[in-house]
This record gives sequence, C-alpha cells and structure tokens, in this order.
Amino acid sequence: MKMVFLIAGEASGDQLGAGLMQALRRARADIEFVGVGGTAMQAEGLTSLIPLEDLAVMGFLPVLRHLPRLLQRMNEAFAAVLAARPDILVIIDSPDFTHRVARRVRKAMPDLPIVDYVSPTVWAWRSGRAARMRAYVDHVLALLPFEPEAHRRLGGPPCTYVGHPLVERIGDLVPDAEDLRRREIKPPLLVVLPGSRRSEIERLMPVFAATLERLADKIGAFDAVLPAVAHLEDEIRKRVETWRVRPCIISTEAEKFAAFRAARAALAASGTVTLELALARVPMVVAYKVSWLEAQARHFISVPSIVLPNLILGENLIPEFLQEECEPEALAEAVAKLIVGGLERESQSRGFLRLAQSLRLASGETPSARAADIVLSVAATKDGMQKGS
Repeated sequence: MKMVFLIAGEASGDQLGAGLMQALRRARADIEFVGVGGTAMQAEGLTSLIPLEDLAVMGFLPVLRHLPRLLQRMNEAFAAVLAARPDILVIIDSPDFTHRVARRVRKAMPDLPIVDYVSPTVWAWRSGRAARMRAYVDHVLALLPFEPEAHRRLGGPPCTYVGHPLVERIGDLVPDAEDLRRREIKPPLLVVLPGSRRSEIERLMPVFAATLERLADKIGAFDAVLPAVAHLEDEIRKRVETWRVRPCIISTEAEKFAAFRAARAALAASGTVTLELALARVPMVVAYKVSWLEAQARHFISVPSIVLPNLILGENLIPEFLQEECEPEALAEAVAKLIVGGLERESQSRGFLRLAQSLRLASGETPSARAADIVLSVAATKDGMQKGS
C-alpha cells in the first residue's frame, strides 16, 4: 500500500486523522497521504484539498443553509478520490458528508477498500443505516466498546473497537493526590462548558449565566472557569461580560486539563467533553438544547441517555437536562448537590473508575495504532482478493 486518501469533516475528525497518520507512518515509512483535513492533519504532512471549515456544519437547519456549498465540496472530494487512485479511502466521522462521498466512490471504484473511522450513531437512531453501510464500507473502526455488537445486531459492516483516543490522554486528565486535595479547598472550582459550536453557545450560555447566579444563591461563593475553543473565544468573552457570576476564560488545552483536575464539579454541554470530565473524575451535570425542529428527532432516539459515559456504563449516573428541562433552577439544584457532596457525587466518582477501565484496550495498544493495523489489513486483504480473482 502506497497511498491513503483521508476525509475528515470537522475538528474532532482532524485529530483522529492526525493520530492515524502518525501510526500508519510508523508502520510504513513510505506511505503517502492525500485528502481533506484540518490543521492537525496538515501538520502531519497532508495538503488539504478542501478547507475543513467549509464542512464543519452541524444540525438540520445549518446544513440546509449551506447545502449548495456542501454539495459542491462533495463533488470536489469525489473527483479528487478518482483522480488520486489511492490504495484505500478512510472516511472520518461527519457521516452526512463523508458517507455520501463514499457511496459515490464505491459505485465508481468498486474495488477500492473503504474504512469508516468512527461509527455513526446507528445504535441510537436511524438504525437502518447500519445494514445500508455494508454496500460501501468494508470495515468500521469504533470508538465506543458497545458499537461492534450494535453493528452485528443491526447487520452492519465488520466493526472493531479500536479504543477511544482520549485513552491516550489519560495521563493528562487523571487527578493525583494533590489535585484531589485542591478539590476540597474553599471556594470550590466549577468548570463551565457551554459547547464548541456557535449554535451551542448561543442556546446554552444564557441558561448557564442564570444557573451560576442561582448556584451562588444556594451555596455561596465559588470560582468558575470556562475553557473556550479558539474559534469562539472572542464571542464567548463578549457574552460573559454581562454575567453577574463571571467565569475566568481559559483557552489552551493544558489550562483546560489543569482545571479539570482541580474542579469540584462541572456544568457541561453534551458531547465528547463529558468523557474527558469522566476520565478526570469530575462529577458533572449535563445540559443540551437544539432548535424546535431538531428536537423532534428525539422521538426516534432509542437510547436511554445522550451522555456518552452513561451509555458506556449502561446506567444513568450523570443527570441530563434537555430542551425544556434545561432551565437554570433545575441545573443549579443538581450542581449544588455535587458540590456539597453526597450520594450523587459518590455514585459518579465510583462509575468513572469503571469507565476508565472499560475504555482501555486489553492488548495495551493505543487506539491510533490499533486503527492503523486494521487499515493496513483491510487494504492488504482487498488487494489480495483482487489479485486472486
């Protein structure tokens, strides 16, 4: 195998792609990369054919608004795969974009192996997608331990749990004895995480501002810190200027992880950050709001929680407040219980210890190395089948 074509659709996929590129290069020094990625993948030597920010569109209404541009970018990505004639195509997350490209590539190049890095949430809704994926995906690399069984049950492609990339960062997250002592110091530290997308901060920051005011009325003084993603930092800083209880804004990943290790509790938007908090053993309350139209999809969701640690553990340890339940008084009451301490806090802490163990690979491999092994194996297997036919 000489050339790998990769397509990532947003920042999280860019990080996964960069790790995969590193691991593939360790296994095959002569390998070439081409495709679509962001700054992390470009730092590994990829010249992105499409700006990643053109693809990072989430939600039904935003996708509709940007549909002409997205369709153009799909056509460009499809044409680039055909022109490159790679040995394998790896699509990374963002299924609304990457899977549409993969389906077209499979029709035009039926012998090209295709690997999907990150399973779509077929276990939560639109389960029929799993079986349809068999037509254009040769292997799925799963980040969550229950996903291979979900694909087997739903008739999806072969699927292997490669481990969540956060496992490679556990050393940066897990609190030591000094961190745990700092969690008991007064005033307590609360981490506030309103999301990494503009639509999330627009909906959640006003709610979180009111929540912090009510929390101060309930428990007295506390410190708050808000890790801001770089592309929204200026907007976040402007928004918190009017907050009565104003959090300290931090912007680097090192500052964020340091805050996690020292935090008594967290108020967070649903997303991957809940796994980061769980690995850092920070008890949390999760909130989320979407548009009215997007909220109608919840009637088709078949899982008991949208919080990743809850799904992995198989129990709803972390309280979640969604849509109309996402209101300041309820959130403040739930956060206050975690800060004061008691059964809710102890239950989450015990669960987080189990979660960290369940995310590790028994083989001791890193997720990136395991993913690279499978990519190489799929490419070799398909190449062998072609030569033998």
